[in-house]
Amino acid sequence: MAQPAEKAYYRFLVLFFNCLLTFGSYFCFDIPSVLQDQFQGNLTCPNATAINRTVDCVEGLGMSPQQYNLLYAIYAWTNAVVVILAGFLIDKLGNRFGVFLFSFLCVLGSSLFALGSHFRGTPYLLPLMLTGRLLFGSGNGSLTIVQNRITAFWFKGKELALAFGVTLAFSRLGSVLNFFFTEKFEDKYGMQWTLWGGALLCVLGFVAAVVVSALDKIGMRQLGLDRAIAEDSRKVRVQDVKLLSLRYWLLVLTIMFFYNGIFPFIADASKFIQDKYSDYSQKEAAYVAGAVYDSSLVLSASVGILIDYVGLRGVFALACAVFTLPVFGLLAFTFVPPLVSTIWLGVTYSFAAASMWPSIPLVVPQPTLGTAMGLATSIQMVGIGVSNLIVGQILGTKSSEAKIPLWRWQRMMIFMLANTVCCIVASVLLNIVDRSQGGTLNKTTKRSRLAEEDAEREPLTRTQEEEEQNQTNSINS
Repeated sequence: MAQPAEKAYYRFLVLFFNCLLTFGSYFCFDIPSVLQDQFQGNLTCPNATAINRTVDCVEGLGMSPQQYNLLYAIYAWTNAVVVILAGFLIDKLGNRFGVFLFSFLCVLGSSLFALGSHFRGTPYLLPLMLTGRLLFGSGNGSLTIVQNRITAFWFKGKELALAFGVTLAFSRLGSVLNFFFTEKFEDKYGMQWTLWGGALLCVLGFVAAVVVSALDKIGMRQLGLDRAIAEDSRKVRVQDVKLLSLRYWLLVLTIMFFYNGIFPFIADASKFIQDKYSDYSQKEAAYVAGAVYDSSLVLSASVGILIDYVGLRGVFALACAVFTLPVFGLLAFTFVPPLVSTIWLGVTYSFAAASMWPSIPLVVPQPTLGTAMGLATSIQMVGIGVSNLIVGQILGTKSSEAKIPLWRWQRMMIFMLANTVCCIVASVLLNIVDRSQGGTLNKTTKRSRLAEEDAEREPLTRTQEEEEQNQTNSINS
């Protein structure tokens, strides 16, 4: 009689709770973007309340644009360091330990961030909120790695593309709901309760971590794989980095430059839309900015399956960068409705996520995959963190201005445009190098699978290959 863990419903039960791991943290991540006016608003407003604000004065935390963007930069920098260390920790102690630790850090970080809002007008506000974002960043990026590892185990060779697409779509659902409901909730209950509500959703993720850990443990025990997986796990070695190819590093640069134009833009998009297009309210601006995630939510699963079927990942990566190029030009120099640009950006973002990240296993040996994914995430986060700081400098350091001048927003969009151009250059070089080395990225699905199998068989080092050959010769003699 088949064990429950061998049946399809068990895998999808694991997938459901696995999806809940990051739903709350994705919701929390962009709360500052939706409430940007409140974060950068004045400490006091005469004759204004949370319910009845004047147009010229928004009561808030009094942050400057530079301080506000630092909230995103410190998240990215923390992620950049922790995701590498998280790989070592997960390899040593297992997925279940990682899912508990990193979901708890999300709860702790979001709670401290909410607590900081109670110290408005004091010198404690910014340090508390930055510490909260630091802890939140330590947990959220690493939690995604554990989430992907659990998905890969339970769906290897069985609806893997669909499972990854559903996981990403569920995470993006958290982002979409944030842009739709956070402003309404804040308008009714105030900023402090809104931030605590986000922390409560992270608690939901911790509860999901408890359930998915139990399901994972019970399932592996029923399949008789608990001991085998523990024996097969290997520690990532620092010297593995030198084995990563030029194609890998060009792919990482392509990812970094593309995301440099996405997340820093979303962080400031709501404020930009209100400043440039004066007929948009804060609620409407949040909806328009969130259209990037709306498109991703709708397209993630189907685009992932399409690219898995078609292949041509290198071509898709280049096409995404090229088709993103007009977006920031439209935003900077025209008055085309911003919804056109945000939906457009969401479509290219969906294709980029489905073509760039799944390319990494095709250009690195299987034993170095954990190190490669950690490094790629780290470099991506460093780039985003630096970009957030640069955007903060471009937009200015004074919070007293009701509106940021249009010329500053144009400079920001030109900076985003420059990152997209760099992405195009990196992706062109990636395709040239890939073509000269067999064209692995642009092979059809069947040939890509063969290449992936070759990567799994590829020895980690020349020394290891020689040792195996010597052992074979000894046995034959």
